[in-house]
Amino acid sequence: MSKAVSKGPAVRVPLSRDRVLEAAMTVADSGGLDALTIRSLAAELGVKPMSVYHHVANKDEILDGIVDRVFAEIELPEPDGDWRAGMTHRAGSARRALGRHSWAIALLQSRVNPGPATLRHHNAVIGALRTAGFSVKLTAHAFALIDSYVFGFALSEAALPIHGPDTVPEVAASMMQQYFSPDAYPHLLEFTTEHVMRPDYQFGDEFDFGLAVILDGLAGIQSKSASRMP
Repeated sequence: MSKAVSKGPAVRVPLSRDRVLEAAMTVADSGGLDALTIRSLAAELGVKPMSVYHHVANKDEILDGIVDRVFAEIELPEPDGDWRAGMTHRAGSARRALGRHSWAIALLQSRVNPGPATLRHHNAVIGALRTAGFSVKLTAHAFALIDSYVFGFALSEAALPIHGPDTVPEVAASMMQQYFSPDAYPHLLEFTTEHVMRPDYQFGDEFDFGLAVILDGLAGIQSKSASRMP
């Protein structure tokens, strides 16, 4: 008769700044920034609140750290690659990262103590545009325009009451029943029935169209600027 093998004590992973920030992202992903407190973070880590302060000074340092981790998830354009392909790839990656961490949308541009991933990200995007021949001024316009679009789209996706085509009919039908008078809102009714309630409708499909319009415009402006150069 074989003897049962006794299990030793579980190995406790030492607390570290990386573990604290990883747990902070887990809490924020689950409940939003309002749920992220030193107490909730300590509970996630299975430690006492005072232990957290050995690795981060305060909540601001935590926010700076988790914002930097979000930037680290965004794939960057190749420094010498095609600028348009690079901006498209980076924008799509940013949208996916913000889909995973919607709490970060309002924070990405608000922190005044950027971490290494944040600085690397900004430097890479600016570098790709400058290498492509964009002037410093046009680079600033392009960066602001693309980010405004990506962050705004991500915010819309996070706020929408529909999540995939399966949820569209129920939500749209309820709204139509309560608010959509055919006489008062004929265009809205047409748009909803002929577009939004299609079986294959996905709001996210609008992203690529809008981004292409922006990049078309930037390409045209950059081309005109280059042709005027002596």
